[in-house]
Amino acid sequence: MPHRVAVTGIGAVTPIGHGPEGLFDGIVAGRSGVRWIQRFDASPFHCQVAAEVVDFDPLQHLDARQARRLDRFAQFAVVCGRQAVADAGLSQVCLIIGPEHDLLRQYYGEKLKPRRLSIHFAIQAEPRGTADAVAAAEAFAGSDDFLAINSDNYYPVTAIRRLRQLDGPGVALFDWEALASAGGYSSDRLRKFSVGVVDSAGLLRKIVEKPDQQTLDSLPKPLGVSMNCWRFGPAIFEACRAIGPSPRGEYELTDAVQYAIDHLGVQFCAITVSEPVLDLTDREDIVTVGARLAGKEVDL
Repeated sequence: MPHRVAVTGIGAVTPIGHGPEGLFDGIVAGRSGVRWIQRFDASPFHCQVAAEVVDFDPLQHLDARQARRLDRFAQFAVVCGRQAVADAGLSQVCLIIGPEHDLLRQYYGEKLKPRRLSIHFAIQAEPRGTADAVAAAEAFAGSDDFLAINSDNYYPVTAIRRLRQLDGPGVALFDWEALASAGGYSSDRLRKFSVGVVDSAGLLRKIVEKPDQQTLDSLPKPLGVSMNCWRFGPAIFEACRAIGPSPRGEYELTDAVQYAIDHLGVQFCAITVSEPVLDLTDREDIVTVGARLAGKEVDL
């Protein structure tokens, strides 16, 4: 039985060509990516050939200071999240930054020259939680719907594109089993995230924060993990203003979403995504994420 396949985005940095066109041309021309190793002295080793990417220039994407401080794989990771947004068909990006983050403003506002994205900034005066951060974007978003994502996650283009194609608010819920198998997340790490409860109509009804094992066992399967990948309408700003601080003193986005559902009648369409999210919450994640992003073309 035939299956339909949707190709949602292509990026490539390879030994035989960069970008979809370069890779295709290399294949058609029959070029081999295997050559004598050039990036280091391989003479002490028995094997001295490899399929290297030899012409990636980090200075096309990073300033010299950043390029010196980042390993090669981390250079890919710094900007690949923005590429996923661009590949999903979005054109306006607002970065929520603190008042002291001048380097980010200078980099994205002055040094980086995006081809497909227009980058704006909003200031979160104090680090008071995710709902407070979203509220800072009200002047940017106005009455338009918008997508909200974490800057330290690399989301599948499929998830972002599907949210963009909705007619109203929505959330991407990532399949627990897919995150565990393809994403390499342990059960302990997954329990640090939120799980969405979805009704028979495919609408989000509740967000369960950091569920314990007993709670997980009681939830309907399959489990959908929220990695803060949302589509919001302007009602979310009213919800952000209405909620109080959490026990840890922060204004949580999950509380604002629940308020929007319970008190404002907002319906969030839940889309299930089986592709993993690359998460950079901890410094230890950089090596793993860098390896997964190797070969991704950066094109903003």
